[in-house]
Amino acid sequence: MSDDIDEAVDWQGTDISCAGCAHEALEASGRCRLKHACVHDRYARRIDRFFNWNPALANDYVKHPHFEVRAIAAKHASPFYLTPLLDDPEETVRWNAARRLPKRLVLRLRHDPHREVRIRIATVLDPEDLMPMMLDNDYYVRLVVARRIVPSVLGRMMGDPEAEVRRVVARRIPTDWLLGMISDPDARVRLEVAERLAPDLLTAMCKDADWRVRHEVASRIAISELSELARDEDPLVQEMARGRLANRSGAAMEKPA
Repeated sequence: MSDDIDEAVDWQGTDISCAGCAHEALEASGRCRLKHACVHDRYARRIDRFFNWNPALANDYVKHPHFEVRAIAAKHASPFYLTPLLDDPEETVRWNAARRLPKRLVLRLRHDPHREVRIRIATVLDPEDLMPMMLDNDYYVRLVVARRIVPSVLGRMMGDPEAEVRRVVARRIPTDWLLGMISDPDARVRLEVAERLAPDLLTAMCKDADWRVRHEVASRIAISELSELARDEDPLVQEMARGRLANRSGAAMEKPA
């Protein structure tokens, strides 16, 4: 923790002294303290505490040469001072500015060079503004987009190169599109599809290569389609299919003549 460090140096490694500081008067009023709350300190926690105590001073520091000062000042400065920070060379500064600006002003950050900024932007933009990010080169950005964008446009992501993204797509696309994903190369994606398909459409997945998919099929497919699954090579699939067949037979025997 920075407060455990018994030194007071600035971001360039120079010793800090309160004498001659522009904020020297603040010390007397308890609004700054060396090694605890100081805008000139190299440690972010001490800078952050300074601005928590003196938020009105943040406007004066949005152009400071140390990125930690700019980033923390952006959390307190007037929004009218923040737009230029969207072009700051440091991603932390850009994001701290973006989170406090109107969404229409931060749309440009959909193409930010840093993935963390794009991920965070994808979490706050309105779903209708996410379409340009559907083809982002970072899989996690696309994952966030797939979770938030309106389902009616998710067809464009059914062939995403990342299986985790396609799993989210399979959970959210309209059900009448699901048949387009029954041959997905990843079994986890196909399982998501099988869990949502209507029982009368599950026949198409009876011979899936993965036992988990076949087990899901056996648990919900029409009884009349279970005979093949009752002979399945996997014992758990067999058990599910035979158990349902047995239950049907038992129910039929209990019916009064």
